[in-house]
Amino acid sequence: MSQPSNKPTLTPQFCFNETALRVDFLRLSRATIDDSIIQNLNALVTPAREGFDPSSTAARQVQPARRRPLDPATCQGFKEKVLFQSWQTRSDVLNYCAGVALDPTDPDLLLREAETTKDRERVVDERLDPYSGRFFPREARTESLGNLIRNERGVEGIIRARTWGLVTE
Repeated sequence: MSQPSNKPTLTPQFCFNETALRVDFLRLSRATIDDSIIQNLNALVTPAREGFDPSSTAARQVQPARRRPLDPATCQGFKEKVLFQSWQTRSDVLNYCAGVALDPTDPDLLLREAETTKDRERVVDERLDPYSGRFFPREARTESLGNLIRNERGVEGIIRARTWGLVTE
């Protein structure tokens, strides 16, 4: 049986590091639990109680094998100890990073404001450099993080719906 995701040390640096957040934590957690949910559920099935019957291989089986029901206690234990705990860990990380994205004390804010002021004061001869008149302001780290968290929450909702559909089958 899979183990639930370990909760990373939550710091603003962790949230702003897109590779650590998205790839190292979220993608790995989803791959371990949600993407392999069928294998995890199959691992809960108790092996055949009757033992192997050699005559079962004498003829080709055209119909799919009957489904073996999962032990309800084992299934509930998996949901509580692994699935829900992993979902809660991911929710906690996304909520923490959403709080970081809403924090108004972004250290890059002063730098961006200084660049904006400097760019407004700049005198450019567009005949010499037609592209220099354009100014492409950088997106604040907090705005970028907020967009990332919003996208990841949408992905999380889709993944949970798919996983839950397979669990309830």
